[in-house]
Amino acid sequence: MSIPEKALRTFVADLFTAHGTSREHADTIADVLVWANLRGIESHGVSRIPRYLELFASGEANPRPEIGFDQPRSAVATLDADAGPGPVALTRAMDEAVSMARSAGAAWVAVRGTVHTGAIGYYTERAAQYGMAGLGIVAGVPNMAYPGAAGPAVATSPLSIALPAGKHPTVLLDMATAVVALGRIAVLKARGGRLPEGAAVTADGHPTTDPASAAVPLPVGGAKGAGMSLLFDMLAGGLTLNPIVPAFHSGERRHRQNALLMAIDVAAFTPVAEFRRTVDETVEAIKSLPRTDPAAEILVPGERGARCLDERLVSGVPVAAKLAGTLRTLAVESGVSVPEGLG
Repeated sequence: MSIPEKALRTFVADLFTAHGTSREHADTIADVLVWANLRGIESHGVSRIPRYLELFASGEANPRPEIGFDQPRSAVATLDADAGPGPVALTRAMDEAVSMARSAGAAWVAVRGTVHTGAIGYYTERAAQYGMAGLGIVAGVPNMAYPGAAGPAVATSPLSIALPAGKHPTVLLDMATAVVALGRIAVLKARGGRLPEGAAVTADGHPTTDPASAAVPLPVGGAKGAGMSLLFDMLAGGLTLNPIVPAFHSGERRHRQNALLMAIDVAAFTPVAEFRRTVDETVEAIKSLPRTDPAAEILVPGERGARCLDERLVSGVPVAAKLAGTLRTLAVESGVSVPEGLG
């Protein structure tokens, strides 16, 4: 099924409004989730809606958060999300970082106690749209293996960096510290796909390529990915005084996340046009390298997603039949109109 992007945004916003969020926050959540679908990141798009609503129902997420913002210095701030949805908290955090960076040159905002942040690349690209460089990390509840430890020990914590280019799309790195994120495992399970070798293990620790039996993702690069995740938790959890890993292993399993976002005003260092030109030249240098496979194009981070975005803005956003059925049920239960293409 394929749904026009604007119709899907409206539907998602209507659904969240029906479940208690303000219209402003609902629109923000819709922007973040649909952005992921437009770029082909189905694992962090509208497939997350049922989980978000479950978190509202369980009380782990707050549909009406009272977000706090404390800026003790000119380029450093902490945003208390009050268990609000990640798209709401991190969009506000990056906008504040961009605003502070205009005068300070660079700025950090730490986010305390949000829930599922969505595709972190949305927020770093937001900085790039202002001609700035954006960086972001997220720390969450452990769900990924750690070398030598049994069961989930650290989170599949993501890292993103976005750089504004000139004639090329924004160069956008958005990666989990796991070989395959849990959301991607869920998508493959729904579609009947297979996992790559070395991506996950079963609950009893055996390697598997079957997403139905995959219980614990493995870190990318082994100890390197696991170490990154652990340090993300120490940094984001330490700066917000809201550590997650030690609390989890002491028995607190409540869903929550912390984040750290940074905006760098390129103009504070060099003319933005020159920076964009440098990024373009670097992209072209990589793409002009001899290919190991003449038939395969060399891509840079974010290029595949940018092409997918262009295609789906015209053709619409595909939604798998099973997910479409779930969304229709939620719409009926919530008294929300079902958009054409989903009905």
